[in-house]
Amino acid sequence: MAKSKTKMAPAATPQVGIHIGISEKDRSAISEGLARLLADTYTLYLTTHNFHWNVTGPMFNSLHAMFMAQYTELWNAVDPIAERIRSLGHVAPGSYAQFGALTSLKDAPAVPPNALDMVRVLVEGHEAVARTARSIFPLADKASDEPTADLLTQRLTVHEQAAWMLRANLEA
Repeated sequence: MAKSKTKMAPAATPQVGIHIGISEKDRSAISEGLARLLADTYTLYLTTHNFHWNVTGPMFNSLHAMFMAQYTELWNAVDPIAERIRSLGHVAPGSYAQFGALTSLKDAPAVPPNALDMVRVLVEGHEAVARTARSIFPLADKASDEPTADLLTQRLTVHEQAAWMLRANLEA
């Protein structure tokens, strides 16, 4: 996927002003960060689901089940991220083109790799999503945006734990 810095769509034109104690400038910056997190999350979801379908080999049963648990968690994560963007008064990206422009992750390989390479790709993906989430904290802290900080903390916990569990499969 592309790694260009794409601007989000302009703020939705609210029929009623947004007065939640966070300036428009801060809401915009936070929403742009969350849009990158949403794109990373969705891209990792697609890759994980792809690997769930295509994993083979002696670790099939355990990886097939692990990948299903992980893609289910990722699928359930996209809605709260998108809804936080909307709560801040901005439009959440939702197309493959937008996600491709916003994500920091590579697209899934066209030819499925072997099982251990799938695990390596997913470790890298979870670590990248964790870095994206962590990069938004200064914006949320500056704006005293506790709901976003809470969401980021939850996402970091999931991605760091998933990366650890996947890495454990790579140890000799």
